[in-house]
Amino acid sequence: MMRIDRTVETSAPTSEVFAFLADFTTTEQWDPGTVRTERISGDGGVGTAYANTSRFLGRNTDLTYVVEAYEPGARVELRGENKTVVAHDTMTFVPTATGGTSVRYVADFELKGMARMVAPLLTPAFTRLGDKASDQMRATLDRLGR
Repeated sequence: MMRIDRTVETSAPTSEVFAFLADFTTTEQWDPGTVRTERISGDGGVGTAYANTSRFLGRNTDLTYVVEAYEPGARVELRGENKTVVAHDTMTFVPTATGGTSVRYVADFELKGMARMVAPLLTPAFTRLGDKASDQMRATLDRLGR
């Protein structure tokens, strides 16, 4: 299993940050690997499904994400899957003393079948992706706080 674990602090208030990130269609704005995300069912809460297309190492891949946990203002968990990977994404939100928000984003990726054999070789690419995503998330969230 591979993991991306980043914490991003922003001046934007928790209510705005949660509303923005809990709507997974916004990944297009803050995740450099996302090509497209659209809601295919649900109201945004538990059970909501999203169709996501991401680009990784020059290849597009489609995943279906489903919201598994939704605690307004505090936590969102999603599970994404296709024939080669299962992804678990968890975002937790903590208000800061200055009125901003600390967001912890953890994404676990479990490759299936033969793809598991190359997982160790992909670790550096996942690390770079995590770094870029956290930088872009911070910049996007800071614009909310203005």
